[in-house]
This record gives sequence, C-alpha cells and structure tokens, in this order.
Amino acid sequence: MVYLAAVTCLFWLFVLIDAFTGMRKMPKLENIQENDHLLREGPLVSVIVAAKDEETHIGESLQSQFKQTYPHIEWLVVNDRSEDRTGEIIEELGKEEARMTPIHIEKLEEGWLGKNHALYKGYLEAKGEYLLFTDADVIYKPEALAKAVSYAVEHEVDHLTLAPDMNVKKYWASAFVSFFMFGFSYFKRPWKTNDDKSKHALGIGAFNLLKREAYEDIGTHQKIRMRPDDDLMLGVHIKQSGKKQRVGFALSHLEVEWYSSLRAAISGLEKNTFAGLYYSYLMVLVSLSGIFISQLFPFIALFVTEGMTLWLYSGAVILMFLVYLQTSFRRVRESVKHFAVFPVTTVLFMYTIIRAVTLTTVRGGITWRGTFYPLETLKNKK
Repeated sequence: MVYLAAVTCLFWLFVLIDAFTGMRKMPKLENIQENDHLLREGPLVSVIVAAKDEETHIGESLQSQFKQTYPHIEWLVVNDRSEDRTGEIIEELGKEEARMTPIHIEKLEEGWLGKNHALYKGYLEAKGEYLLFTDADVIYKPEALAKAVSYAVEHEVDHLTLAPDMNVKKYWASAFVSFFMFGFSYFKRPWKTNDDKSKHALGIGAFNLLKREAYEDIGTHQKIRMRPDDDLMLGVHIKQSGKKQRVGFALSHLEVEWYSSLRAAISGLEKNTFAGLYYSYLMVLVSLSGIFISQLFPFIALFVTEGMTLWLYSGAVILMFLVYLQTSFRRVRESVKHFAVFPVTTVLFMYTIIRAVTLTTVRGGITWRGTFYPLETLKNKK
C-alpha cells in the first residue's frame, strides 16, 4: 500500500508542476492588444452559429456579437429544425442586422449529426477568410473578436480556440463543472496544444476560429459528420495535419452558462462521454479505475491507513488541491468551496461515465437534441 501511495503522490506532484508551468504560458485574451490596422483593413470573419431550440439564449448571444468592435464580420445563423421560437427570433434579428443571413434547415441529411450538419451548411454560405464556429448561448464582450483576430493574424495561427467563463449559478452544478474542468485539464493538458511538436490538440465549442483554407484542408465538418465531440475533433484534425493551433483563455470576454443544474450536466455529458473514450469498453474500465485510484481512494485512505502511507496520501490530497486551483477555471474562493466536496463530485463523475455508457449501449445509440443516432453509425463515421 505504501508503494501505491508513493506513486500517487509522485503522480500529482508531476501534474502540479506540469499544470503550474503550462497554464501560465497560455495566452489570455484580456492581455491581447487590438491591431488598429486590422480594424481598418482586416480579413472578413464569417461567424457561424448553429441553433436548435435555443429561444432562451440566442437573442442575447447574437445581440452581444453584433456589438463587436471588429467591423469585418458576417453572420450565418442556422436554425436546425427548431420546434420553439428560435427560427422566429433569428428571422427578426436578420431584419435588424444587415450582416446576418438566417438559414433554416427543415430536414437532417442522412449520415450527419444535427449540429455538425448545421455548421457545415453555414460554411457553404460563408465568404470569410476566417470562420468562427460558436454556440448559440455564448455572450461576447465587444472587444472579443477584435482581440482574437489580432492574435490569430499576428501569430499566423490556423486555429485559435478559447475557453470561456463558465457561469454556473447553482452550487452542485458549479462544483461538478469545476471537477470536470479539473479532470479535462490534467488529462488533455491544453497547454501542450500550443507546442507545435506535441500531438496534444483541443477545440472548444464556444469559440473555434479557423482559417478557411485550414478548415477546407482537413475536410470540413464532413470529416467529422458523426462525431458528437465535433469541437474537440476539429482541433484534433487541425493538429494532425501539421497546422498551427493555439488555445487560450477568454474568461473576461466570453461567458456561457454551460449547464443550469447538476441533472442537466449529467444528462448533457451523456452524448459524448462514450465517444470521448473511443467507444471502447476497455477504455471505460481504464478510465474508471484511474479515477478511483488517483482521485477517490486518496480520500478514503485518510481514514483507513496509518504511518507513512497516511502521510503520503495526505500529501497527495494537498497536491491534488493545488492542481485543482490551477485547472478548475475558478477563482480561489470558489475552488476552495468546490474542493470541499471533491470526493462527492468524483463519485458523481464516475456515475456519469457509467450512466452514459450504459444508456448508449442499452439504447443502441444516443439521443441528441431530439434526434436518435445509432451506435454502429457513430462508431463507423469518425
């Protein structure tokens, strides 16, 4: 047991050093200066938004986008078979904003996931040198796009993806999202994405800005038409093609309420959890075992071990907390509050994985935004 405790402690020490140094190298949008020349003569950016049943958020999101200080923008807003007032809202805003083109999809083409299909349809109408794929619930500060384009152009970036502020109001939902970001960060190591020699890659649905040429070179959304984790896979294909990719923070310039409740978070992760584990039951087992050994058992060990083993596991918990401060995308006070229930959110996340895999297997696929997609089709269409 003492050897396992030592390995666990060393593991979290490595993760802490890696995260501490890596996170500080990631660009922050608030520190980027707008390029005055680009404001006058910059490239056209086509903002492509896919929306299905987004009547609650899409109006506020688009209005915030229309206030961008960057002047060279067009919007392609795609209503993907919505059954609420989303289509009406898009039409109304299209009449107010001349740079916006509403697109309505009545039927999903075979072999496509709805969101991927909608984004692809938006691309077909786009004229911009840069394409920004974004979600219908993201709130933009006025300078967000000007700063992002300035960074992308000046650093000759083919793909820039930005992490927004996760504005989750309810405590348990916020704690769960903090745990997810902590796990995602130390597993995916987003800072390694910015290393051109590394295979690490990332894409965030709130903000994926790509050069049109790069997007076309990787095969557009046709390449990932059946991937529920389309945002991530865009980044993966960009990196695999040898193009320049950067990930940064936009916590003061982009805001999204990712999930409004704990139940919504658990249900929302149902669609892409199994996909993220490559539809492999072995990967599911490895993932669950790794989470239990590295994140849950150290807390259990505080009550069932003694001597050197207890000291080592105590050190592992402290190191885990320090990693949490670095990677949960929260202020220190919020991180402390959320780490207080860390063992509970660990169990909840393990339950989320088991639930998602079980439901996907029993149902033979996933239901996303009202459409059912068979598992065999999802496996075969990468």
